[in-house]
Amino acid sequence: MYDYEELLNRAMAKMPDTETTDARFVIPEPRIFSEGKTTILENFGNIADILNRDPDHLMKYLTRELGTAGKIEGTRAVFQGRFTRAQISDNIQAYVDEYVMCSECGRPDTQLVRVDRVLILRCSACGAHRPVKKRKVTNVVVRDAIEEGGTYELRIDAVGSKGDGIAKIDKYTVFVPGAGKGDVVKVKIKKISGNLAFSERAA
Repeated sequence: MYDYEELLNRAMAKMPDTETTDARFVIPEPRIFSEGKTTILENFGNIADILNRDPDHLMKYLTRELGTAGKIEGTRAVFQGRFTRAQISDNIQAYVDEYVMCSECGRPDTQLVRVDRVLILRCSACGAHRPVKKRKVTNVVVRDAIEEGGTYELRIDAVGSKGDGIAKIDKYTVFVPGAGKGDVVKVKIKKISGNLAFSERAA
């Protein structure tokens, strides 16, 4: 029987070398919009490609952290429920910190390999490796879906009697001046009153 270190070394030796790059690592900004009672992450495939990770692994992580069900449709991800860009972005960043970035050199040139049931993050830039552990969620702070002064991208579901576009996000009904049904618009929330939110177009 091999001990853990020997198994790890054998696995590392069999892994192909990955060419590293000095290019700046930039996580794409999530492009989301609401569709009925679902949230669509339009550029999910592009994000998974940039992270160089299996889309199914990233999707499983996001649905677990968001506490919802979801599926991959082509290059986009569909989540049950309404989620903000900030919620999606925060969870993608947490995934990158745990499953992509090397904790020693801070580079993204890494690979995931399973050794004796243990998931290992191996860095091709500096050779470091560490076990990946599932994070325990403690003291979770639940933020409101929208906040005054915040900027959000919304899909207009209907047009009100006064001509304002109407979008739904979580428990809020958002009014957007001059927007038509089906438009995807970027807005800034000016005022929230109960479950109603009033916005203006963002630059």
